Amino acid sequence: MSHLRGSLQSIALSDVLQLLHVNRKTGKLFVTQDQDKGILFVRNGEVIHAEMGALTGDAAAFGVLEWEKGLFEFATPAFNCPTTINRSLPDLLMEGARTCDTRRRFRSIFPNLRAVPWAHLQGPKLAQGIKLFPEDHRVIPYLDGYSCFSEVIATSGENEVTVCQTCMTLRDAGRLEVFEPEREFRVALLKTGLFRKAGHVELSADLEIFWSTMGPSRHNPIHRVRIAWPGGESVQTVQFVGHDNYKTVAVPKDLMQAWGISEGSSVKISPAP
Repeated sequence: MSHLRGSLQSIALSDVLQLLHVNRKTGKLFVTQDQDKGILFVRNGEVIHAEMGALTGDAAAFGVLEWEKGLFEFATPAFNCPTTINRSLPDLLMEGARTCDTRRRFRSIFPNLRAVPWAHLQGPKLAQGIKLFPEDHRVIPYLDGYSCFSEVIATSGENEVTVCQTCMTLRDAGRLEVFEPEREFRVALLKTGLFRKAGHVELSADLEIFWSTMGPSRHNPIHRVRIAWPGGESVQTVQFVGHDNYKTVAVPKDLMQAWGISEGSSVKISPAP
C-alpha cells in the first residue's frame, strides 16, 4: 500500500482514508476532479493537513471529501507540513459528511456562486433585532454588492457554509438581496483617433439601464466595470454609448494585447466599485 491509486467512481475517498487509517500509513493522498486538485497529508493513518486551492485545514479536507468523481493517488514521500487538522479521522469524516449535507442545502438556496450578495443596510441597523455570531461579522464587510459569493469566500477567509449561513440570516431578516449582474460579451476593437482617446472600454447604454436596477448601482452611477477572461481579470473605466449592439464590449487594442485576447474573444463583465 506504499503506492495506491484509483478512481473515485470505484471507491469513495472516505473508504480510501479508512483503509490508510487501519494500516496507520503515512504519505500524501493526491486527489483530482476535473481541473481541481487537493492533497491530504496523512501521518500514522490520521489526516493532519489538507490543501485545496487557496483553502487549507478542515475547509480543504471537507471540500475534497465532497468529490464523487475524479482520481486519487497515495504516495509515501517524506514531507513537512503544518498540523492544521486536529481531529481523529472518524471525527473528520463525520464532520465532513455533516458539512457536505449543509453545503448542499445552501446550494439549493444559493445555487449560483457567481451571484452577488448585498447587505443593503449599514451599521447598527444591519444587526438590529437579529442574532449574529463573530463569524457573521467577519463576512459582512465583504457583502458590498460587487463581490460574488466565490469572491466573498476567498477574501473573507470563511468557508462556503459560513458565508451562506450569514447571507441566509440577513436575507431572512430582509436585509440582504442577491442578484446576478455578470453578463457575457464579445470583444470588439475600440476605434480611437486624434480626438478620441482609449483610456476606457465602451458598452451599450442599455447595459447601464439594466445594471441600474441592481444592488448599489441603484444609488451610485457606474463608472467602472470588472472584466474577466480565462487568463485573468481587470477593472476598467467604462463609458456607456448609444449603440445597439449590447452583446459586445469595445476594448482598446493595447488592453487586448496586454490581456492576451483578441476581437471576438468572450469576456464576462459586471459593475465594479
